[in-house]
Amino acid sequence: MSQSSGPDRLTRVLLSDLTTLRLGGPAASYVEATTEAELVEAVSSADAAGTPVLLVAGGSNLVVADEGFPGVVIKVATAGVRSDVEACHGPSCSGAMVTVAAGEDWDAFVARAVASEWVGIEALSGIPGAVGSTPIQNVGAYGQEVADTIASVRVWDRRLRGIRTFTASECGFGYRHSRFKADPARHVVLDVTFQLRCGTLGAPVRYAELARALGVEQGDRAPLAEVRREVIALRRSKGMVLDATDHDTWSAGSFFTNPHLSAEQSAALPDDAPRYPQPDGTVKSSAAWLIERAGFAKGYGLDLNGGRVSLSTKHTLALTNRGNGTTEELLALAREIRDGVEKAFGVALVNEPVAVGVAL
Repeated sequence: MSQSSGPDRLTRVLLSDLTTLRLGGPAASYVEATTEAELVEAVSSADAAGTPVLLVAGGSNLVVADEGFPGVVIKVATAGVRSDVEACHGPSCSGAMVTVAAGEDWDAFVARAVASEWVGIEALSGIPGAVGSTPIQNVGAYGQEVADTIASVRVWDRRLRGIRTFTASECGFGYRHSRFKADPARHVVLDVTFQLRCGTLGAPVRYAELARALGVEQGDRAPLAEVRREVIALRRSKGMVLDATDHDTWSAGSFFTNPHLSAEQSAALPDDAPRYPQPDGTVKSSAAWLIERAGFAKGYGLDLNGGRVSLSTKHTLALTNRGNGTTEELLALAREIRDGVEKAFGVALVNEPVAVGVAL
């Protein structure tokens, strides 16, 4: 370990220890940044030296090469939650502005929001990862996405070498997309400010499966704690809640995004294919449905190549490491599924996790 004015730098840290897939080789060097100043210093120093940078927080959306990463891996471990209200009680409370450090655990923040009666992110319970990663992907589930409640995102701009703040309207949010994802090497998220309403009832339930679990109609509302409980139960039933003893959770969550199709592509699908018309004229379908109908059932891969990687036995959208897999084996499975769906339906699935040192 060498000492510097910034955080300590280590070697031989394995990316498999930092990702939820538990795959990936060694980092050439590693820095854990526990303060905003350390994070900016670590990134700036690497940029000045021309050293490649990989930012890791929760590691839930990364597929890293077996060879590892040839530059510096910077662990975003910053902490802090600041709110302009201590609690939401009574009719006079109009809402809470809550600023959260990038390194804070996302689900811990959601739990805090529910306990504080901050409304708007309760359906995003149980999602692994850190707060700073959520605006990049515009994380969403069960009818909510972070774009619904983000007020602003503060970043370190690596090109301009300064701190900038983007309002929600400047973030370019779309389905699993943002300006930060479009230009991934430029911005380092420092913190995210959320504008959350106050109350004991969650936002109107938009997702049919969640509404059924709650025993309400779509568009109705349910108590915050009940929404959180049912969302976590649904996610757990699909292997989407991290559990060290359950290999179905050794994944990067949903590996493929739901495709947005043209009217012609949608019409070419089987009659019973899911179709959800979108405001922009496209039609969203279900990647999980397409995968299963293309012949890839839950658990596909368990009887192939020693079963080191497979589709989750609980959900066809998750590709899993069964404990001794490799990144290349996982990618081979992903390619087989992607190509199989395209051959069956003419739909090209797009991977949701970020590929580091590899290509699908």
